Amino acid sequence: MRRMIVSVVVTAIVTLFARSADCQTTGALAAQVRAAETAFAKTMADRDQAAFASFVANEALFFGDQSVLRGKAAVVAGWKPLFDGARAPFSWAPEVVEVLDSGSLALTSGPVRDPDGRQIGTFNSVWRREADGSWKVVFDKGCPPCTR
Repeated sequence: MRRMIVSVVVTAIVTLFARSADCQTTGALAAQVRAAETAFAKTMADRDQAAFASFVANEALFFGDQSVLRGKAAVVAGWKPLFDGARAPFSWAPEVVEVLDSGSLALTSGPVRDPDGRQIGTFNSVWRREADGSWKVVFDKGCPPCTR
C-alpha cells in the first residue's frame, strides 16, 4: 500500500512539474509575441521575403485597401512588390501587445512609418500560438493613424 501511495505522489509531482513548464504568464507570452512582431518587421527592413513568409500562418488573412489576401501563398505573393527595391517602403513596430489568458491568441498594434519616419498608418495583427510554441500571424489589417 505504501509503495502505491509513493508511486501516486511521485506521479503527481512529475505531472505538476511538466505542466508548470508549459504554463507561462501572459507577460512572458507577450514578450514572445513582441519579439516575434519585431522580427517580422525586421524582415521588411532586411528585404527578406522568405523570412517574412515564415511568420505567416497557412490560413492567414491580410486585409488591403481593396481586397483580402487569403492564405499564406496569396499573402506572400501580394506582398512581393513591397520587397522589391533596396529600400523598404515602410516600417512598423509594436506598441501594444496583449495575450489571451489561454495563451492561444495575441494582438499587436503600433505605428506604420514611411522611410522618413513619419507615421502613415497603424497596424493591427492577430497572432496564434502554434503547437510547437511558435507564433504566426493569422489576421493583419492596417488603418490610418489612430488618434488617442
